[in-house]
Amino acid sequence: MAVARESILALLEETDGRSELYDGELREKPPMSVDHNQSVWELLRQLLPQLPPSIYQLRSNGGHLAVPGTNSFVPDLFVLPVETLARMTPEQRRFERYADPMPFVVEIWSPSTGSYAVDRKIPGYQVRGDLEIWRIRPFDRTVQIWRRQAKGGYAESLHLEGIVTLHALPQVRIDLEPLFVSE
Repeated sequence: MAVARESILALLEETDGRSELYDGELREKPPMSVDHNQSVWELLRQLLPQLPPSIYQLRSNGGHLAVPGTNSFVPDLFVLPVETLARMTPEQRRFERYADPMPFVVEIWSPSTGSYAVDRKIPGYQVRGDLEIWRIRPFDRTVQIWRRQAKGGYAESLHLEGIVTLHALPQVRIDLEPLFVSE
């Protein structure tokens, strides 16, 4: 289904930004589990003191990342450079949707989303050129990380524990243990 950019924005605006576009079709983000939301909260708690507010802002389940074609996804969390906001025209500011690659994008597995976030969103973020992409599985206690390489492509790694330094934001360190569901 070919959808013009104006039509994409109109569709998304009608849902107050709560829906995502998958190949031009709307899909509302379902409610998330307590454990999913706890992982998001813990990431926010760790990131906020490490990111200078004059340089970065955080978005959690707010703001769309435009994927070439007819996809537009709302990540669970992403780091937004303030300079990206400064370059936006008044028209672009009407609806929060970004085409620029982000330094850090996170998706957290939840029973309500199943595998579609992995199957569709992670490759979309890679097409966008986002610099570091995390998929957290709080129930399995794993973090899968894709890091964009200098010559293109992504290096993938799996983390079960410890403190991870972000690739695109080397001043930021995340302790993985608090991200996982307690047993």
